[in-house]
Amino acid sequence: MHARAFCCLSLAVLLWVPCASAQEKPVATPDALGRDTPRGSVVGFITAGRDGKYQLAAQYLNPGTQREPPVDELARELYIILNGRLNARILGVSDRPEGSLANPLTPDQDVIGVVATSRGPMDIVLERVTQRNGARVWLFARKTLQWVPAVYKEVDVVSIDEYLPGWLTFEILNVRLFDWLVLVIALPLLYRLLVALDAVVAFVLVSTPLRSRVSVKPGKAWIPGSVRLLVLAAVIHILVPNVDLPLSERRLWAFVASVLTVVGGIGLLLRLVDVGERLVQGRLQSAALVESRGLLRLLRRVAQGLVVAGGVVFALRYFGFDPTAALAGLGIGGIAIALAAQKTLENVIGGFSIVLDKAIRVGDFLKVGETLGTVDYIGLRSTRIRTLDRTIVTVPNGQMATVNIETLSQRDRFWFRHVVGLTYSTTPRQLREIRGAFERLLLEHPAVDAPSARVRFVRLGAYSLDIELNAYVYAEDYDRFLTIQGDLLLAVMELVETAGADFAFPSQTLHVANTRVPS
Repeated sequence: MHARAFCCLSLAVLLWVPCASAQEKPVATPDALGRDTPRGSVVGFITAGRDGKYQLAAQYLNPGTQREPPVDELARELYIILNGRLNARILGVSDRPEGSLANPLTPDQDVIGVVATSRGPMDIVLERVTQRNGARVWLFARKTLQWVPAVYKEVDVVSIDEYLPGWLTFEILNVRLFDWLVLVIALPLLYRLLVALDAVVAFVLVSTPLRSRVSVKPGKAWIPGSVRLLVLAAVIHILVPNVDLPLSERRLWAFVASVLTVVGGIGLLLRLVDVGERLVQGRLQSAALVESRGLLRLLRRVAQGLVVAGGVVFALRYFGFDPTAALAGLGIGGIAIALAAQKTLENVIGGFSIVLDKAIRVGDFLKVGETLGTVDYIGLRSTRIRTLDRTIVTVPNGQMATVNIETLSQRDRFWFRHVVGLTYSTTPRQLREIRGAFERLLLEHPAVDAPSARVRFVRLGAYSLDIELNAYVYAEDYDRFLTIQGDLLLAVMELVETAGADFAFPSQTLHVANTRVPS
Protein backbone atom coordinates (compact mmCIF):
# COMPACT_ATOMS: atom_id res chain seq x y z
CA MET A 1 0.00 0.00 0.00
CA HIS A 2 2.77 2.38 0.93
CA ALA A 3 4.75 1.44 -2.20
CA ARG A 4 1.75 2.25 -4.45
CA ALA A 5 1.25 5.66 -2.78
CA PHE A 6 4.96 6.47 -3.14
CA CYS A 7 4.83 5.71 -6.90
CA CYS A 8 1.78 7.95 -7.42
CA LEU A 9 3.46 10.79 -5.49
CA SER A 10 6.66 10.44 -7.55
CA LEU A 11 4.70 10.51 -10.82
CA ALA A 12 2.83 13.67 -9.75
CA VAL A 13 6.13 15.41 -8.91
CA LEU A 14 7.62 14.50 -12.29
CA LEU A 15 4.58 15.86 -14.13
CA TRP A 16 4.48 19.08 -12.06
CA VAL A 17 8.13 20.05 -12.55
CA PRO A 18 7.94 20.66 -16.35
CA CYS A 19 4.65 22.54 -15.87
CA ALA A 20 6.20 24.74 -13.22
CA SER A 21 9.22 25.38 -15.42
CA ALA A 22 6.97 26.33 -18.34
CA GLN A 23 4.99 28.71 -16.13
CA GLU A 24 8.15 30.35 -14.84
CA LYS A 25 9.48 30.98 -18.40
CA PRO A 26 9.23 34.73 -19.15
CA VAL A 27 6.84 35.71 -21.91
CA ALA A 28 8.03 38.35 -24.39
CA THR A 29 5.97 41.53 -24.14
CA PRO A 30 5.73 44.29 -26.77
CA ASP A 31 8.10 47.22 -26.29
CA ALA A 32 6.33 50.26 -24.83
CA LEU A 33 8.10 52.58 -27.33
CA GLY A 34 7.27 50.45 -30.37
CA ARG A 35 10.88 49.47 -31.03
CA ASP A 36 10.02 45.84 -31.79
CA THR A 37 10.23 46.49 -35.55
CA PRO A 38 12.42 48.78 -37.70
CA ARG A 39 9.41 50.78 -38.88
CA GLY A 40 8.16 51.21 -35.31
CA SER A 41 11.52 52.62 -34.25
CA VAL A 42 11.70 55.06 -37.16
CA VAL A 43 8.14 56.30 -36.72
CA GLY A 44 8.55 56.59 -32.95
CA PHE A 45 11.82 58.52 -33.24
CA ILE A 46 10.45 60.96 -35.85
CA THR A 47 7.27 61.48 -33.83
CA ALA A 48 9.24 62.27 -30.69
CA GLY A 49 11.57 64.61 -32.59
CA ARG A 50 8.67 66.43 -34.22
CA ASP A 51 7.15 67.04 -30.79
CA GLY A 52 10.51 68.30 -29.48
CA LYS A 53 10.84 65.42 -27.00
CA TYR A 54 14.51 64.73 -27.65
CA GLN A 55 15.06 62.87 -24.38
CA LEU A 56 12.39 60.42 -25.51
CA ALA A 57 13.90 60.35 -29.00
CA ALA A 58 17.26 59.41 -27.45
CA GLN A 59 15.72 56.10 -26.35
CA TYR A 60 15.78 55.06 -30.03
CA LEU A 61 19.59 55.50 -30.27
CA ASN A 62 22.41 53.09 -29.49
CA PRO A 63 25.27 55.53 -28.82
CA GLY A 64 27.42 53.07 -26.92
CA THR A 65 30.21 54.87 -25.07
CA GLN A 66 29.79 58.07 -27.09
CA ARG A 67 29.08 61.05 -24.89
CA GLU A 68 29.90 64.00 -27.20
CA PRO A 69 27.52 65.57 -27.97
CA PRO A 70 24.99 64.54 -25.29
CA VAL A 71 22.53 61.88 -26.33
CA ASP A 72 19.54 64.18 -26.43
CA GLU A 73 21.49 66.70 -28.55
CA LEU A 74 22.58 63.83 -30.82
CA ALA A 75 18.93 62.82 -31.14
CA ARG A 76 18.01 66.41 -32.10
CA GLU A 77 20.72 66.57 -34.79
CA LEU A 78 19.74 63.16 -36.18
CA TYR A 79 16.09 64.21 -36.32
CA ILE A 80 16.96 67.38 -38.25
CA ILE A 81 19.07 65.33 -40.70
CA LEU A 82 16.34 62.74 -41.25
CA ASN A 83 13.60 65.35 -41.42
CA GLY A 84 15.46 67.26 -44.13
CA ARG A 85 17.16 64.57 -46.19
CA LEU A 86 15.74 61.09 -45.54
CA ASN A 87 13.66 59.62 -48.35
CA ALA A 88 9.96 59.79 -47.75
CA ARG A 89 9.10 56.10 -48.16
CA ILE A 90 8.76 55.13 -44.50
CA LEU A 91 6.24 52.47 -45.50
CA GLY A 92 9.08 50.70 -47.26
CA VAL A 93 10.80 50.04 -43.92
CA SER A 94 10.25 46.51 -42.65
CA ASP A 95 7.42 46.01 -40.15
CA ARG A 96 8.56 42.55 -39.03
CA PRO A 97 10.34 41.86 -35.71
CA GLU A 98 13.16 40.06 -37.54
CA GLY A 99 13.65 42.93 -39.99
CA SER A 100 13.85 42.76 -43.77
CA LEU A 101 16.76 40.25 -43.77
CA ALA A 102 17.97 41.96 -46.95
CA ASN A 103 21.56 40.95 -46.17
CA PRO A 104 21.84 37.40 -44.73
CA LEU A 105 25.37 38.20 -43.48
CA THR A 106 24.01 40.92 -41.16
CA PRO A 107 20.55 39.69 -40.12
CA ASP A 108 20.42 42.10 -37.14
CA GLN A 109 20.92 45.23 -39.27
CA ASP A 110 18.52 47.04 -41.59
CA VAL A 111 19.33 49.93 -43.93
CA ILE A 112 16.24 52.17 -43.86
CA GLY A 113 17.47 54.89 -46.22
CA VAL A 114 20.32 56.93 -47.61
CA VAL A 115 21.29 60.53 -46.84
CA ALA A 116 23.28 62.57 -49.36
CA THR A 117 26.35 64.28 -47.85
CA SER A 118 29.42 66.06 -49.16
CA ARG A 119 31.38 62.87 -48.58
CA GLY A 120 28.88 60.82 -50.56
CA PRO A 121 25.74 58.89 -49.61
CA MET A 122 25.51 57.68 -46.03
CA ASP A 123 23.38 54.71 -44.98
CA ILE A 124 20.90 55.08 -42.15
CA VAL A 125 21.26 51.77 -40.30
CA LEU A 126 19.16 50.22 -37.54
CA GLU A 127 20.55 47.38 -35.45
CA ARG A 128 18.78 44.91 -33.25
CA VAL A 129 20.02 45.13 -29.67
CA THR A 130 19.29 42.85 -26.69
CA GLN A 131 18.49 44.84 -23.54
CA ARG A 132 19.17 43.85 -19.98
CA ASN A 133 15.65 42.49 -19.51
CA GLY A 134 16.18 40.22 -22.50
CA ALA A 135 13.94 42.18 -24.88
CA ARG A 136 15.27 42.73 -28.38
CA VAL A 137 14.65 46.18 -29.88
CA TRP A 138 15.74 48.08 -32.97
CA LEU A 139 17.90 51.17 -32.42
CA PHE A 140 19.84 53.54 -34.65
CA ALA A 141 23.27 51.93 -35.07
CA ARG A 142 26.50 53.32 -33.63
CA LYS A 143 28.14 53.63 -37.05
CA THR A 144 25.26 55.84 -38.16
CA LEU A 145 25.49 58.07 -35.08
CA GLN A 146 29.24 58.58 -35.57
CA TRP A 147 28.85 60.79 -38.65
CA VAL A 148 25.75 62.67 -37.40
CA PRO A 149 27.62 65.72 -35.96
CA ALA A 150 29.61 66.26 -39.16
CA VAL A 151 26.62 65.91 -41.45
CA TYR A 152 24.50 68.14 -39.21
CA LYS A 153 26.80 71.06 -40.00
CA GLU A 154 26.03 70.62 -43.71
CA VAL A 155 22.27 70.60 -43.31
CA ASP A 156 20.57 73.80 -44.35
CA VAL A 157 17.89 74.18 -41.73
CA VAL A 158 16.45 77.31 -43.31
CA SER A 159 12.91 76.51 -44.39
CA ILE A 160 10.55 78.36 -46.66
CA ASP A 161 8.57 79.44 -43.62
CA GLU A 162 10.63 82.65 -43.64
CA TYR A 163 9.16 83.59 -47.03
CA LEU A 164 5.56 82.68 -46.28
CA PRO A 165 2.87 84.61 -44.44
CA GLY A 166 2.05 83.22 -41.06
CA TRP A 167 -1.36 81.92 -42.09
CA LEU A 168 0.21 79.72 -44.79
CA THR A 169 2.36 77.93 -42.18
CA PHE A 170 -0.73 76.69 -40.35
CA GLU A 171 -0.55 72.88 -40.27
CA ILE A 172 -3.35 70.50 -41.20
CA LEU A 173 -2.51 66.84 -40.52
CA ASN A 174 1.14 67.86 -39.91
CA VAL A 175 1.29 69.46 -43.39
CA ARG A 176 1.38 73.22 -43.91
CA LEU A 177 -1.51 74.98 -45.56
CA PHE A 178 0.88 76.15 -48.27
CA ASP A 179 1.45 72.56 -49.44
CA TRP A 180 -2.29 71.85 -49.49
CA LEU A 181 -2.90 74.95 -51.63
CA VAL A 182 -0.15 73.92 -54.04
CA LEU A 183 -1.70 70.46 -54.25
CA VAL A 184 -5.25 71.69 -54.79
CA ILE A 185 -4.60 74.78 -56.96
CA ALA A 186 -1.11 74.78 -58.49
CA LEU A 187 -1.11 71.20 -59.79
CA PRO A 188 -4.48 71.53 -61.62
CA LEU A 189 -3.30 74.84 -63.14
CA LEU A 190 -0.10 73.20 -64.37
CA TYR A 191 -2.18 70.38 -65.83
CA ARG A 192 -4.33 72.92 -67.73
CA LEU A 193 -1.17 74.62 -68.94
CA LEU A 194 -0.05 71.33 -70.47
CA VAL A 195 -3.44 71.12 -72.19
CA ALA A 196 -2.77 74.52 -73.74
CA LEU A 197 0.41 73.11 -75.29
CA ASP A 198 -1.79 71.15 -77.72
CA ALA A 199 -2.37 74.37 -79.65
CA VAL A 200 1.40 74.96 -79.81
CA VAL A 201 2.01 71.43 -81.12
CA ALA A 202 -0.74 71.83 -83.74
CA PHE A 203 0.73 75.18 -84.87
CA VAL A 204 4.19 73.62 -85.25
CA LEU A 205 2.77 70.76 -87.31
CA VAL A 206 0.83 73.14 -89.57
CA SER A 207 3.84 75.36 -90.22
CA THR A 208 6.28 72.53 -90.97
CA PRO A 209 6.60 69.97 -93.79
CA LEU A 210 5.03 67.42 -91.44
CA ARG A 211 1.61 68.81 -92.35
CA SER A 212 1.43 66.56 -95.40
CA ARG A 213 2.06 63.47 -93.27
CA VAL A 214 0.02 64.30 -90.17
CA SER A 215 -3.67 65.16 -90.21
CA VAL A 216 -4.26 68.21 -88.02
CA LYS A 217 -7.82 68.23 -86.67
CA PRO A 218 -9.31 71.08 -84.61
CA GLY A 219 -9.46 70.26 -80.91
CA LYS A 220 -7.30 67.14 -81.25
CA ALA A 221 -5.37 66.27 -78.07
CA TRP A 222 -1.71 65.84 -79.00
CA ILE A 223 -0.55 65.39 -75.40
CA PRO A 224 -2.59 62.60 -73.75
CA GLY A 225 -3.81 63.07 -70.21
CA SER A 226 -1.65 60.16 -69.03
CA VAL A 227 1.47 61.91 -70.35
CA ARG A 228 0.47 65.11 -68.52
CA LEU A 229 0.17 63.17 -65.27
CA LEU A 230 3.61 61.67 -65.79
CA VAL A 231 5.02 65.16 -66.44
CA LEU A 232 3.50 66.40 -63.17
CA ALA A 233 5.05 63.44 -61.33
CA ALA A 234 8.44 64.23 -62.90
CA VAL A 235 8.16 67.89 -61.81
CA ILE A 236 7.45 66.79 -58.23
CA HIS A 237 10.40 64.36 -58.27
CA ILE A 238 12.69 67.16 -59.48
CA LEU A 239 11.54 69.99 -57.22
CA VAL A 240 10.90 68.29 -53.86
CA PRO A 241 14.47 67.00 -53.28
CA ASN A 242 15.82 70.52 -53.96
CA VAL A 243 13.54 72.19 -51.38
CA ASP A 244 13.94 71.86 -47.63
CA LEU A 245 10.68 70.32 -46.50
CA PRO A 246 9.76 68.41 -43.35
CA LEU A 247 9.52 64.68 -43.64
CA SER A 248 5.72 64.71 -43.30
CA GLU A 249 5.42 67.04 -46.31
CA ARG A 250 7.90 65.05 -48.34
CA ARG A 251 5.87 61.96 -47.57
CA LEU A 252 2.76 63.73 -48.88
CA TRP A 253 4.48 64.77 -52.13
CA ALA A 254 6.04 61.33 -52.53
CA PHE A 255 2.57 59.81 -52.20
CA VAL A 256 1.11 62.27 -54.74
CA ALA A 257 3.96 61.64 -57.19
CA SER A 258 3.54 57.88 -56.81
CA VAL A 259 -0.22 58.06 -57.45
CA LEU A 260 0.33 60.28 -60.51
CA THR A 261 2.99 57.89 -61.81
CA VAL A 262 0.83 54.78 -61.37
CA VAL A 263 -2.31 56.38 -62.86
CA GLY A 264 -0.37 58.01 -65.70
CA GLY A 265 1.52 54.81 -66.47
CA ILE A 266 -1.67 52.74 -66.55
CA GLY A 267 -3.38 55.35 -68.76
CA LEU A 268 -0.43 55.48 -71.15
CA LEU A 269 -0.32 51.69 -71.47
CA LEU A 270 -4.08 51.57 -72.10
CA ARG A 271 -3.67 54.19 -74.82
CA LEU A 272 -0.84 52.19 -76.39
CA VAL A 273 -3.11 49.13 -76.41
CA ASP A 274 -5.80 51.12 -78.28
CA VAL A 275 -3.25 52.44 -80.79
CA GLY A 276 -1.92 48.93 -81.36
CA GLU A 277 -5.45 47.63 -81.95
CA ARG A 278 -6.11 50.33 -84.57
CA LEU A 279 -2.83 49.62 -86.36
CA VAL A 280 -3.47 45.86 -86.47
CA GLN A 281 -7.08 46.40 -87.50
CA GLY A 282 -5.96 48.61 -90.38
CA ARG A 283 -3.60 45.89 -91.59
CA LEU A 284 -6.32 43.26 -91.30
CA GLN A 285 -8.77 45.40 -93.28
CA SER A 286 -6.22 45.79 -96.05
CA ALA A 287 -5.85 42.01 -96.04
CA ALA A 288 -9.64 41.49 -96.01
CA LEU A 289 -9.48 39.72 -92.64
CA VAL A 290 -12.47 41.52 -91.18
CA GLU A 291 -13.54 38.45 -89.21
CA SER A 292 -10.64 39.14 -86.83
CA ARG A 293 -12.31 42.24 -85.40
CA GLY A 294 -14.02 40.29 -82.63
CA LEU A 295 -10.76 38.59 -81.73
CA LEU A 296 -9.00 41.96 -81.67
CA ARG A 297 -11.65 43.39 -79.37
CA LEU A 298 -11.24 40.47 -76.98
CA LEU A 299 -7.44 40.77 -77.05
CA ARG A 300 -7.71 44.50 -76.40
CA ARG A 301 -9.97 43.95 -73.40
CA VAL A 302 -7.71 41.20 -72.03
CA ALA A 303 -4.64 43.41 -72.49
CA GLN A 304 -6.38 46.34 -70.79
CA GLY A 305 -7.45 44.10 -67.91
CA LEU A 306 -3.88 42.86 -67.49
CA VAL A 307 -2.55 46.43 -67.54
CA VAL A 308 -5.02 47.57 -64.87
CA ALA A 309 -4.41 44.47 -62.73
CA GLY A 310 -0.64 44.87 -63.07
CA GLY A 311 -0.91 48.55 -62.12
CA VAL A 312 -2.98 47.75 -59.04
CA VAL A 313 -0.54 45.02 -57.95
CA PHE A 314 2.41 47.38 -58.51
CA ALA A 315 0.69 50.13 -56.51
CA LEU A 316 -0.06 47.77 -53.63
CA ARG A 317 3.51 46.51 -53.62
CA TYR A 318 4.89 50.06 -53.87
CA PHE A 319 2.85 51.31 -50.91
CA GLY A 320 3.88 48.38 -48.73
CA PHE A 321 0.90 46.03 -49.05
CA ASP A 322 1.29 42.36 -49.85
CA PRO A 323 -1.08 41.45 -52.72
CA THR A 324 -0.36 37.71 -52.49
CA ALA A 325 -3.56 36.88 -50.60
CA ALA A 326 -5.67 38.97 -52.99
CA LEU A 327 -4.09 37.29 -56.01
CA ALA A 328 -4.73 33.87 -54.51
CA GLY A 329 -8.38 34.81 -53.96
CA LEU A 330 -8.65 36.02 -57.55
CA GLY A 331 -7.17 32.75 -58.74
CA ILE A 332 -9.76 30.71 -56.87
CA GLY A 333 -12.52 33.00 -58.13
CA GLY A 334 -11.22 32.65 -61.68
CA ILE A 335 -11.37 28.86 -61.43
CA ALA A 336 -14.97 29.04 -60.18
CA ILE A 337 -15.95 31.40 -63.00
CA ALA A 338 -14.22 29.17 -65.56
CA LEU A 339 -16.15 26.13 -64.35
CA ALA A 340 -19.44 28.04 -64.42
CA ALA A 341 -18.81 29.45 -67.90
CA GLN A 342 -17.40 26.27 -69.43
CA LYS A 343 -19.64 26.34 -72.52
CA THR A 344 -19.00 30.03 -73.10
CA LEU A 345 -15.25 29.52 -72.85
CA GLU A 346 -15.54 26.57 -75.23
CA ASN A 347 -17.24 28.80 -77.80
CA VAL A 348 -14.69 31.60 -77.29
CA ILE A 349 -11.78 29.21 -77.74
CA GLY A 350 -13.54 27.80 -80.80
CA GLY A 351 -13.78 31.35 -82.18
CA PHE A 352 -10.05 31.78 -81.59
CA SER A 353 -9.27 28.57 -83.49
CA ILE A 354 -11.54 29.55 -86.39
CA VAL A 355 -9.94 32.96 -86.78
CA LEU A 356 -6.34 31.83 -86.25
CA ASP A 357 -6.64 28.79 -88.53
CA LYS A 358 -8.55 30.86 -91.11
CA ALA A 359 -10.89 27.92 -91.56
CA ILE A 360 -13.70 30.19 -92.72
CA ARG A 361 -14.07 33.87 -93.55
CA VAL A 362 -16.91 36.30 -93.87
CA GLY A 363 -18.44 35.88 -97.33
CA ASP A 364 -17.53 32.20 -97.74
CA PHE A 365 -20.20 29.96 -99.21
CA LEU A 366 -20.12 26.72 -97.27
CA LYS A 367 -21.97 23.70 -96.06
CA VAL A 368 -22.11 22.85 -92.35
CA GLY A 369 -24.04 19.67 -91.73
CA GLU A 370 -27.33 20.19 -93.53
CA THR A 371 -26.93 23.98 -93.59
CA LEU A 372 -25.90 25.57 -96.87
CA GLY A 373 -25.27 29.30 -97.03
CA THR A 374 -22.91 32.29 -96.83
CA VAL A 375 -20.97 33.31 -93.71
CA ASP A 376 -22.46 36.62 -92.57
CA TYR A 377 -20.57 37.23 -89.30
CA ILE A 378 -17.92 35.52 -87.17
CA GLY A 379 -18.11 36.48 -83.50
CA LEU A 380 -16.43 35.31 -80.32
CA ARG A 381 -19.30 33.06 -79.31
CA SER A 382 -21.03 32.08 -82.54
CA THR A 383 -20.99 32.29 -86.33
CA ARG A 384 -23.97 33.49 -88.37
CA ILE A 385 -24.77 31.86 -91.75
CA ARG A 386 -27.28 33.27 -94.22
CA THR A 387 -28.97 30.39 -96.03
CA LEU A 388 -30.25 30.27 -99.60
CA ASP A 389 -33.72 30.98 -98.19
CA ARG A 390 -32.27 34.27 -96.77
CA THR A 391 -32.68 33.07 -93.18
CA ILE A 392 -29.95 33.37 -90.53
CA VAL A 393 -28.62 30.23 -88.83
CA THR A 394 -26.47 30.83 -85.73
CA VAL A 395 -23.96 28.07 -85.01
CA PRO A 396 -21.89 28.08 -81.74
CA ASN A 397 -18.17 28.31 -82.40
CA GLY A 398 -17.57 25.27 -80.23
CA GLN A 399 -19.64 23.25 -82.69
CA MET A 400 -18.02 24.95 -85.70
CA ALA A 401 -14.62 23.88 -84.42
CA THR A 402 -15.60 20.19 -84.27
CA VAL A 403 -17.80 19.55 -87.33
CA ASN A 404 -16.75 19.04 -90.94
CA ILE A 405 -17.05 22.27 -92.92
CA GLU A 406 -17.24 22.16 -96.71
CA THR A 407 -16.26 25.57 -98.07
CA LEU A 408 -17.73 25.65 -101.54
CA SER A 409 -16.60 29.16 -102.38
CA GLN A 410 -12.94 28.19 -101.98
CA ARG A 411 -13.01 25.89 -105.01
CA ASP A 412 -10.39 26.83 -107.58
CA ARG A 413 -12.16 24.76 -110.29
CA PHE A 414 -15.64 23.36 -110.80
CA TRP A 415 -16.38 19.84 -112.01
CA PHE A 416 -18.34 19.66 -115.24
CA ARG A 417 -19.77 16.15 -115.57
CA HIS A 418 -22.72 15.11 -117.72
CA VAL A 419 -23.96 11.98 -119.45
CA VAL A 420 -25.47 12.43 -122.94
CA GLY A 421 -27.89 9.67 -123.96
CA LEU A 422 -28.42 9.08 -127.71
CA THR A 423 -31.07 6.91 -129.27
CA TYR A 424 -30.30 3.42 -130.51
CA SER A 425 -30.96 4.62 -134.03
CA THR A 426 -27.59 6.44 -133.88
CA THR A 427 -25.05 4.72 -136.16
CA PRO A 428 -21.48 3.96 -135.10
CA ARG A 429 -20.23 6.58 -137.57
CA GLN A 430 -22.46 9.23 -136.05
CA LEU A 431 -21.41 8.16 -132.57
CA ARG A 432 -17.69 8.58 -133.42
CA GLU A 433 -18.38 11.95 -135.02
CA ILE A 434 -20.31 13.19 -131.99
CA ARG A 435 -17.67 11.97 -129.54
CA GLY A 436 -14.91 13.73 -131.49
CA ALA A 437 -16.98 16.94 -131.62
CA PHE A 438 -17.46 16.80 -127.87
CA GLU A 439 -13.70 16.42 -127.32
CA ARG A 440 -12.91 19.41 -129.56
CA LEU A 441 -15.56 21.46 -127.74
CA LEU A 442 -13.96 20.87 -124.34
CA LEU A 443 -10.34 21.24 -125.51
CA GLU A 444 -10.97 24.50 -127.37
CA HIS A 445 -13.08 26.23 -124.74
CA PRO A 446 -10.93 28.85 -122.84
CA ALA A 447 -12.52 28.17 -119.44
CA VAL A 448 -12.00 24.39 -119.53
CA ASP A 449 -8.90 22.77 -118.00
CA ALA A 450 -7.68 20.87 -121.10
CA PRO A 451 -5.64 18.17 -119.27
CA SER A 452 -8.72 17.15 -117.30
CA ALA A 453 -11.09 16.98 -120.33
CA ARG A 454 -12.32 13.48 -121.06
CA VAL A 455 -15.08 12.17 -123.36
CA ARG A 456 -15.91 8.47 -123.26
CA PHE A 457 -18.58 6.18 -124.65
CA VAL A 458 -19.41 4.46 -121.38
CA ARG A 459 -22.38 2.12 -121.76
CA LEU A 460 -25.22 0.63 -123.73
CA GLY A 461 -28.05 1.77 -121.54
CA ALA A 462 -31.55 0.39 -121.23
CA TYR A 463 -32.87 2.90 -123.72
CA SER A 464 -29.81 5.02 -124.70
CA LEU A 465 -26.21 5.04 -125.86
CA ASP A 466 -24.40 6.98 -123.08
CA ILE A 467 -21.46 9.33 -123.69
CA GLU A 468 -19.88 10.82 -120.55
CA LEU A 469 -18.26 14.27 -120.54
CA ASN A 470 -15.82 15.18 -117.71
CA ALA A 471 -13.72 18.32 -117.26
CA TYR A 472 -12.74 20.98 -114.73
CA VAL A 473 -13.95 24.50 -115.46
CA TYR A 474 -12.19 27.65 -114.25
CA ALA A 475 -14.64 30.18 -112.77
CA GLU A 476 -14.58 32.94 -110.18
CA ASP A 477 -17.67 31.67 -108.40
CA TYR A 478 -20.52 29.22 -108.72
CA ASP A 479 -22.71 31.64 -110.64
CA ARG A 480 -20.03 32.07 -113.29
CA PHE A 481 -19.65 28.29 -113.52
CA LEU A 482 -23.37 27.89 -114.15
CA THR A 483 -23.11 30.34 -117.04
CA ILE A 484 -20.20 28.45 -118.61
CA GLN A 485 -21.95 25.12 -118.05
CA GLY A 486 -25.07 26.40 -119.82
CA ASP A 487 -23.02 27.50 -122.84
CA LEU A 488 -21.34 24.08 -123.03
CA LEU A 489 -24.66 22.23 -122.83
CA LEU A 490 -26.14 24.37 -125.62
CA ALA A 491 -23.10 23.60 -127.74
CA VAL A 492 -23.61 19.87 -127.03
CA MET A 493 -27.20 20.08 -128.25
CA GLU A 494 -26.09 21.83 -131.45
CA LEU A 495 -23.43 19.19 -132.14
CA VAL A 496 -25.92 16.35 -131.69
CA GLU A 497 -28.41 18.08 -133.98
CA THR A 498 -25.67 18.74 -136.61
CA ALA A 499 -24.69 15.05 -136.62
CA GLY A 500 -28.33 14.07 -137.33
CA ALA A 501 -28.77 12.19 -134.08
CA ASP A 502 -31.42 12.46 -131.39
CA PHE A 503 -31.39 12.45 -127.62
CA ALA A 504 -32.89 9.37 -126.03
CA PHE A 505 -35.60 9.42 -123.45
CA PRO A 506 -37.19 6.55 -121.52
CA SER A 507 -39.31 4.54 -123.93
CA GLN A 508 -40.61 1.04 -124.49
CA THR A 509 -41.08 -0.87 -127.74
CA LEU A 510 -44.00 -3.27 -127.86
CA HIS A 511 -43.68 -6.14 -130.37
CA VAL A 512 -47.01 -7.86 -131.23
CA ALA A 513 -46.67 -11.30 -132.79
CA ASN A 514 -49.33 -12.35 -135.35
CA THR A 515 -50.10 -15.93 -134.39
CA ARG A 516 -52.91 -18.17 -135.73
CA VAL A 517 -54.98 -20.28 -133.49
CA PRO A 518 -55.30 -23.82 -135.00
CA SER A 519 -58.81 -24.83 -135.89
